[in-house]
Amino acid sequence: MSAPAGEDAARLASLVADFPDFPRPGVLFKDISPLLADADAFARVVAAMAALAEDVDLVAGVEARGFVVAAPAAHAAGRGFVALRKAGKLPGRTLRASYALEYATAELEVRPDVVPAGARVLLVDDVLATGGTLVAGASLLESCGAQVVRVAVLLEIAALGGRAQLAGREVHALLQA
Repeated sequence: MSAPAGEDAARLASLVADFPDFPRPGVLFKDISPLLADADAFARVVAAMAALAEDVDLVAGVEARGFVVAAPAAHAAGRGFVALRKAGKLPGRTLRASYALEYATAELEVRPDVVPAGARVLLVDDVLATGGTLVAGASLLESCGAQVVRVAVLLEIAALGGRAQLAGREVHALLQA
């Protein structure tokens, strides 16, 4: 399945709810919960993401909402799933990368023993805003010796310029805001 277009994209976009001033004043939070609660819409998103994983070894998802899209897409494509977790959530040896959000800073971790050197990876998150989270995720995967083949998101907020942070990478957004 290709990325949703036309009426299909409009229907999916209508299922994304806006919450102004969350989690702090000045931030417009894009809530994908209504889209995920719609079985048909969720299936379309998973199928579109799975199609982007046909030529990779692993699908990596960013905690937490990226997991919701990445894990079922990995399963549908017959690929393994790697969790990029918030700092302090993984046992054993981890690699860590810091990044800035529109409203805070955070860190991601990965267990390098679950990412084989040379693995081809699709990196997935729910929203591309400023790009910091996905840059950190790609950096972590590449520090394990993997190749991030492409980046995919459910929704891109183009006005925040995150795609520019991923310059040189193949980026797919199912929806634009």
